[in-house]
Amino acid sequence: MRNILVFFLRYHFLLLFLLLEVFSIALLVNSTYYQSSAILNAGSRVTGRFYNNISNATDYLKLRTTNEQLARENALLRQMKGVSFLKNDTSSFWVQDTLYKQQYRYIVSKVVLNTVGKRNNYIMLDKGTRSGIQKDMAVITSNGIVGTVVTVSENFCWVMSMLNKHTRVSGRIIKNNQMGTIVWNGVDHMYGTLTDIPAHVKIAKGDTIVSSGYSYIFPAGIMIGTISDFRVEQGDHFYTIPFRFSVDFNALQYVYVVKNLMKDEQQALEKSMEGIKDE
Repeated sequence: MRNILVFFLRYHFLLLFLLLEVFSIALLVNSTYYQSSAILNAGSRVTGRFYNNISNATDYLKLRTTNEQLARENALLRQMKGVSFLKNDTSSFWVQDTLYKQQYRYIVSKVVLNTVGKRNNYIMLDKGTRSGIQKDMAVITSNGIVGTVVTVSENFCWVMSMLNKHTRVSGRIIKNNQMGTIVWNGVDHMYGTLTDIPAHVKIAKGDTIVSSGYSYIFPAGIMIGTISDFRVEQGDHFYTIPFRFSVDFNALQYVYVVKNLMKDEQQALEKSMEGIKDE
């Protein structure tokens, strides 16, 4: 109590001044409409800036949640697209039609580790067997193909990136449906090479390359890249076709792991043909 009295005695002139200032401002605000509006507008600007800064900070802190939500919604939309359904009747297409069965499911996953500067690059994702991830599942983004799952633990998995000397993906040039093999040149993470395209085929810079669908892993029509150059080596009958990847592997954040729901059936059918093909 004594300290409070000492405080008031020491600062009573300052406190009286502040009280009179507040009283004067209150009289000024209530005296005329113009003065009232001016002061209130000034206060609103200060308050607005304060809450705007708080909102911006809150939005920044929520970016991760927002990105995860968008990734989940994109995965759901991909599952609703026609490419994810097996077509038994080509005359019409309705997702709800009993003639169609969903063939692909998309699992959203976050990149937790990624390399682009090595000869054999791998990516670690934050999903594993608990989320339904299995070996040999495709990994893609909204921009194109990323790689293939090679090992899985309970909560994580390793993906062999397209930037790996062991990666081989079947690709197709949209313009002429020519099929080839996608490999990485081991130099630039922005560029790959399309091989096995016959030299008599007409191609051009800017032609689009997508997945062929000739595998149990990647759905057909997933973007891979665009042709940046092409040439025929002396004595060769096939093009060497450098192309630019549609995916920026150095900026990966969220990806989709693709599960082929009919993979077991397809593999069983292929196995049943082994004896017949050898006859």
